Amino acid sequence: MNIWKNLTLLARHIRLNLVVYKVYERYLWNQIKDKRIPEHIGFILDGNRRWASLQDVPRLLGHRAGVDKVDALVDWCIEAGIKSITLYAFSTENFTRSPEEVAGLMSIFDEKLKAIATDERIHRNRVHVRVIGRLNLLPESTQRLAHAAEALTRDYDRHFLNIALAYGGRAEIVDAAKQIALKAKEGKIGVESIDEKMISEHMYTAHLPKQEPDLIIRTSGEERTSGFLLWQGAYSELSFSDVFWPEFRRIDLWRAIRTYQRRKRRYGT
Repeated sequence: MNIWKNLTLLARHIRLNLVVYKVYERYLWNQIKDKRIPEHIGFILDGNRRWASLQDVPRLLGHRAGVDKVDALVDWCIEAGIKSITLYAFSTENFTRSPEEVAGLMSIFDEKLKAIATDERIHRNRVHVRVIGRLNLLPESTQRLAHAAEALTRDYDRHFLNIALAYGGRAEIVDAAKQIALKAKEGKIGVESIDEKMISEHMYTAHLPKQEPDLIIRTSGEERTSGFLLWQGAYSELSFSDVFWPEFRRIDLWRAIRTYQRRKRRYGT
């Protein structure tokens, strides 16, 4: 009898928490919906492994939970009217992890890229998908699936989903510099014509309507950008969340946007 009583009390507690959450979520949405919504948000998806450790499950299950969270994030951003999101999913430094973890991650990325290519929501909302980074460092299967997802969504321009794999901010600037240097060497451009606009045009994000993120969000409590969008994020607002990425919720996104809306930028004035 006590077991059933305890289960009943637990069920009531869960229902109450859900009601409170929904009320708070609606409260936050009403605070942000009529104000300036960021056009482009960058996300540093951090904390998968620490989340897995706390749950006492293998690391790859933490990574899978993190990748699965992306589906919800895309929905929330479309709901809020955010045009572009860039996700920092795997850095060039992450290749130093164990071969088993890297191989497992690549397998998860393959599954997600394959699912994205046929995801009805991606096509209904006309989401342009692009994988950015040094793709030549990725396994051939991952490169092939990335190109397939890009080809299927190339003509979409309502929303933009950028997935940074084998990405490094310094590497991106180096790659841009090499492209510009090669054009100068071939006589296609003069050195005097190199400016910030030209450099931006050679970044991985050159296809976006707005390259510079209005807001960069990092989860897991770490307060650094770790080389993410170094060029594009020079003037981005930063928001650091204590929650691990697999536990990131709609209210965490709404709160980050609310903080962004409350900040006043002077840009040197």
